[in-house]
Amino acid sequence: MSTEMKNKIVACVTVVFFLSVSVWAWLKSADAFSESERRELAQLPEVTLGTVKSGTFMAEFEDYTLDQFPMRDLLRTVKAVTSLSVFRQSDNHDIYIVNDYASKLEYPLKEASIERTGQRFQYVYDKYMAETDVKLYFSIIPDKNYFLAEENGYLSLDYDKLFQIMSRNTEYMKYIDITGLLSLEDYYRTDTHWRQERLVPVAEKIGQEMGVELTGEYEVKTLDHPFYGVYYGQSALPLLADEIQYLTSKTMENCVVYDFQNGKSGGVYDMEKAYGKDSYEMFLSGSLPLLTIENPDADLQAADRELIIFRDSFGSSIAPLFIEGYARITLVDIRYIHPDLLKNYIRFDDQDVLFLYSTLVLNNGETIK
Repeated sequence: MSTEMKNKIVACVTVVFFLSVSVWAWLKSADAFSESERRELAQLPEVTLGTVKSGTFMAEFEDYTLDQFPMRDLLRTVKAVTSLSVFRQSDNHDIYIVNDYASKLEYPLKEASIERTGQRFQYVYDKYMAETDVKLYFSIIPDKNYFLAEENGYLSLDYDKLFQIMSRNTEYMKYIDITGLLSLEDYYRTDTHWRQERLVPVAEKIGQEMGVELTGEYEVKTLDHPFYGVYYGQSALPLLADEIQYLTSKTMENCVVYDFQNGKSGGVYDMEKAYGKDSYEMFLSGSLPLLTIENPDADLQAADRELIIFRDSFGSSIAPLFIEGYARITLVDIRYIHPDLLKNYIRFDDQDVLFLYSTLVLNNGETIK
């Protein structure tokens, strides 16, 4: 076969391929949601004279074509694998893999954001607790990079400085250090969060510091559904699924959880969400602004005790481990509810109050209202 004929065949195949993909792209219905990325996908924008003249139509149309491109997830995976395995890049869109653990770079240290976080905590304290008998505690949850980044050559936060800034801004609280009780194995391989079944020593340490003795007697159950964490979709890599184990007890099973945002009651574990888009949301139904857990089995020692936890999503899985020590636990997420509204729901008096936040949120203080 002549060189000219080969070139013609290559050209024809290329044209047919691109025409086929173009027709496929136009004929396929637009997907509304990306399960792997856990986000809504761009839809075909409306064509108006105003959007065309302003240039917004073309900008939105470009987003639409990128989001709705045929075999998008497959192509993302090919690109990610090629970047890491062939071109030997250290990360793919800031996500890196070490010993089958996926994590996302968190850098640099945002001192202004951390200071703002401290200021927001101070605001809540001054507004509601300064003149009360509440007992205040504060604990920091290190993210996975604390155990992975620096020792494997990746950019890392100056965690010592982060802890120092927060300590300086929270002198009115008793600090509970839990970093020494945690290791990389206490976190999911494909997700940001920590594993509940490994948190009993952490809960016992926090409880002890607050004057509460926790027995740590639980039954371990395993969710019969694979868990693909947030880094699975973001990395586009063929990572092995995680397994979710959760702890339960008779006391937990008898508790009633009330969700103020949706006005409904439920249990400690939301099994509908366990089989949804993000299985981690099974723990107290995910990140909600305001929840209460009522413990009808509280013994005489716990009957008068109440715990209020200001928390982020990490708090959803550890909060149930404090149940046996309290008659009532209130969880507040001031990323989703403004502190000024708390007076409508909580009367601060003589409760234990725990501020429990991950380094990821502390370093991004703009997320806190």
